[in-house]
Amino acid sequence: MTYHELIVNAETGEQTIRPYTAEEIAAVEAVKAEKQAELDVIAAEQAAKNAAREAVFSKLGLTAEEIAALLA
Repeated sequence: MTYHELIVNAETGEQTIRPYTAEEIAAVEAVKAEKQAELDVIAAEQAAKNAAREAVFSKLGLTAEEIAALLA
């Protein structure tokens, strides 16, 4: 993926677009990977919570409609 930076001179209004360097691209990609890993952890935690909640409701013998009413 290519990245570009818009540089605006506040005094003249001149705009310059420059491509990111290889190091800047690597840094951006590293941050993206880190944030995706954090999102994956959050999604896994939420899935585990949902599974635990559904297990409790199942043990109680509640129907899907009753569960929806409780969670609404």
